[in-house]
Amino acid sequence: MTSEAISPVDFPHSRKLLIFGIMAFGQFMALIDIQIVAASLNDVQAGLSAGPDEISWVQTAYLMAELVMVPLSAFLAQALSTRGLFALSAGLFTLSSALCGLAWDIHSMILFRAIQGFVGGAMIPTVFATGYAMFTGKDRALIPAILGVVSTLAPSLGPTVGGWITDALGWRWIFYVNVAPGLATTIASWIVLKGVDRAQPEMLKRIDYTHLLALAAFLAGTEYVLEEGQRHDWFGDIGIATAAWIAFVAFLLFLERSFRSANPVVKLTAFRSPTFAIACVFNLVIGFGLYASTYLTPAFLGRVRGFNSSEIGAVVCVVGATQLLGAFVASKLSRLDPRWVITPGLIAFASSLWLLSYVTPQWGFWQLLTPQLLRGFAVVMCISPSVTLALGTFQGPELRYASGLFNLMRNLGGAVGIALVNVWLYDGTRSAAERFGENLSRQGQGAAAFFSELTAHFTAVTGDAVGAAHLASGEFARLVGQQALAVGFEDVFRKMAWLFIFALVLVPLCRPAKAGNPAAAAESH
Repeated sequence: MTSEAISPVDFPHSRKLLIFGIMAFGQFMALIDIQIVAASLNDVQAGLSAGPDEISWVQTAYLMAELVMVPLSAFLAQALSTRGLFALSAGLFTLSSALCGLAWDIHSMILFRAIQGFVGGAMIPTVFATGYAMFTGKDRALIPAILGVVSTLAPSLGPTVGGWITDALGWRWIFYVNVAPGLATTIASWIVLKGVDRAQPEMLKRIDYTHLLALAAFLAGTEYVLEEGQRHDWFGDIGIATAAWIAFVAFLLFLERSFRSANPVVKLTAFRSPTFAIACVFNLVIGFGLYASTYLTPAFLGRVRGFNSSEIGAVVCVVGATQLLGAFVASKLSRLDPRWVITPGLIAFASSLWLLSYVTPQWGFWQLLTPQLLRGFAVVMCISPSVTLALGTFQGPELRYASGLFNLMRNLGGAVGIALVNVWLYDGTRSAAERFGENLSRQGQGAAAFFSELTAHFTAVTGDAVGAAHLASGEFARLVGQQALAVGFEDVFRKMAWLFIFALVLVPLCRPAKAGNPAAAAESH
């Protein structure tokens, strides 16, 4: 028998804060694990004897699987209840984290990371929906700011925390460290979330599995094409072409089931609101910038500068400081039109990426400091108003589905972003190397003189003229490759900056709901 959900609005304020705190911590765990491996990829690669073209899947598999769960969580929260879904998600996330630590090769790691991302993904949109359902008035205005900090601080701190843990205890502990807090979150959520709403298990009997499989095939196929296309000549490879075709057909089937199924697992009705649709575009771009830049900075420091895990962590940790400042400013501005908040946020984010587009092989902590601080401040100023624009007008079950779709956009932006920047980086580096080769051919005298200096240096060190020539040749190639790779990073950061400039064009098209009338707005949808 279907039971009506019990509104948590009348809970004591202290209990609301406790529920929200536990759920926000679970969300933090799920989000930090996306990027906790970023600074430790070299160690994981060496520990699992993986190839350089395989290791990026340690991050991508997590994001891909999480993408499937995020929109599905609204359906499951109604079927299992918020308490049941969140506790189950936290418990399975803890178990899969331990399995990641026990992985014996790259294939087992990718499998366990996919499971970890899938089961942990339910904690992300659930806290958004529950927070908006519990709090009203001034308290509700704080939800975007608090969850904005969690959504940005977690992935930004991931490389730092992962780097420190790897150097202190070994890379396997970046997964084992989840076990104790994961168990605590599982037990606490099962106890404290009782009564938030009631389960409707009969919904599981009516689930449209075709819709679910179509969603999974579309997202996984798209991500596979983006991730592997560069290595396999894109559509010239039968595997990539097949994956692209499956993703396209699955997308059409997903849309058909979304509109014609009696019990769709994902409802797209929230997109009837133009403001919600534009806010989702903002979140897509923000997710792209947040996850891709958090991935690229450690990659630059490791591949160009040769930094180890702890050195990378020390460089990127500064982002968190200005994220807290951004959250404070965003909360103070929460009563303003969200468009007046997100505009400077997008401008600041674009500016930080533009500054990074001047990166050179000599850049380290101090050169990266200003762009990173600016990005940390900007990302919260972007996320908080976009949450308000997207979710401030929905109530009840519609709020759950809107939250799932909105969070899907950020994670989709991140998954696509990491895959796409790798394509851009490869193309930009190859193009720069070709230009360098042409220039060195034209200006052979200068290159020959530099090579002679290198040979003389190594001859003086080793006393072996023949061996010195080989050493000089290797060092010359390394320096050219290092410079070409830096130019590739420049190109990627510049393209990302243009994405945020494009997003600015959409700001005037938003029409925020009038303050104090969420119900009316919700009914209009």
